[in-house]
Amino acid sequence: MGLSELLAKYGQTYLDGLFTTWGLTIVSFVFVMALAVLVTVMRVSPFKPLRAVGDFYVQVFRNIPGVALLIIVVYALPMLKLVLDYRTCVIVTTVLLGSSFGSENFMTGINTIQVGQIEAARSLGLSFGKILRRIVVPQALRTTVLPFTNLFIAVMLTTALGSQVPLKPLELTGVVNFVNGQDLGGVLAFLISAVGYVGTAFVIGLVGNHIDKKVRILR
Repeated sequence: MGLSELLAKYGQTYLDGLFTTWGLTIVSFVFVMALAVLVTVMRVSPFKPLRAVGDFYVQVFRNIPGVALLIIVVYALPMLKLVLDYRTCVIVTTVLLGSSFGSENFMTGINTIQVGQIEAARSLGLSFGKILRRIVVPQALRTTVLPFTNLFIAVMLTTALGSQVPLKPLELTGVVNFVNGQDLGGVLAFLISAVGYVGTAFVIGLVGNHIDKKVRILR
């Protein structure tokens, strides 16, 4: 099957798959950022048990394969009386994986903050929470724009796990499986999806670079 024939027959399916991928990516990344901040706060907390939990979280979810985690979410959680639809399962898996790497990005950003700033804040009587809100988190975000741009792209690629479950509507990788199941799309079927991923990643990269230039902290 040629490229023009593939696009004529499955063009709308690919377009729907692209929109689904975008939707999964945006929703997942919002939760990734929120959970990454929470886990990082735990890891820098003066309360030792919280630090241990945060570090344990990162070590577990940073080192587990995405497919294995998806299987756990889809098939093990129902044993605990927690049944999620397939879309939610993909999002939960993506968030758990992405937030562990996101926490590492935040930790890298925090390590760039000069100790003198923290000591000055303490001398002014600021609490741990205020130091985080006013000094640590804002600066960490500004210094990790490019790493989080890469994480955004990684989150998008991780949503391809949706091809491993009967997700409806299909995301881009799932569309490839569908096309090759209906017709002999071959490599071209993958190529069309790859263009969608690459094009989206290119735009994300441009936006990330632009934001980085605007907020970068010059030292």
